[in-house]
Amino acid sequence: MTLDLTTELAAARVLAVIRGTDTAAAVATGTALLKEGVRIVEVALTTPGALHAIEAIRAAAPAEALVGAGTVLTAADVADVLSAGAQFVVTPAVVESVPEAVRRGIPVAAGALTPTEAYTARQLGASAVKLFPASLGGPAYLKALRDPFPDIPFVAVGGVGLAEMPAYLAAGAIAVGVGGPLVGDAASGGDLDALRHRARAYLAAATRPPAS
Repeated sequence: MTLDLTTELAAARVLAVIRGTDTAAAVATGTALLKEGVRIVEVALTTPGALHAIEAIRAAAPAEALVGAGTVLTAADVADVLSAGAQFVVTPAVVESVPEAVRRGIPVAAGALTPTEAYTARQLGASAVKLFPASLGGPAYLKALRDPFPDIPFVAVGGVGLAEMPAYLAAGAIAVGVGGPLVGDAASGGDLDALRHRARAYLAAATRPPAS
């Protein structure tokens, strides 16, 4: 059965972005997040040993969880992350990996900032559009983008802290992608207990209805 990434993101509302400097710490981070109930995680390819981390996290993940790859730029990257077991890919921009992922049948959340980029990403077959960096324009910019593109599923990523999350959801984001504010230094060997605490806070925020 084909993975419906948009539906999964809209249900989870939180995409954890793991970007660190240590392979084992990245694996421990992903495993801890999944145990806390985070359902969707991505490992950025800029993390050392990212492919191994994806494989290890996927092996430990519960059946309902999704493990993907981020910072996927090239066709070769798509092939690599598929071999590692990634279930979806995320890009920082509209790059060659977007049509390649679509061709291979793996869902992709394509990075975009401008209206033209967002439209192009969808035309290429992206399941969702990653508004990045979301903090550049904030929730008001997301709302402005959604006015002409109400059918584009946007995921707000980049500078989305716990305090900002409700505003992005209220502005129409189907989910938020969170790296540093959630992961902190855990993926570089930092405190996993603090990570678990932050994960619980994000999950609690995700279960609250958006402000009307």
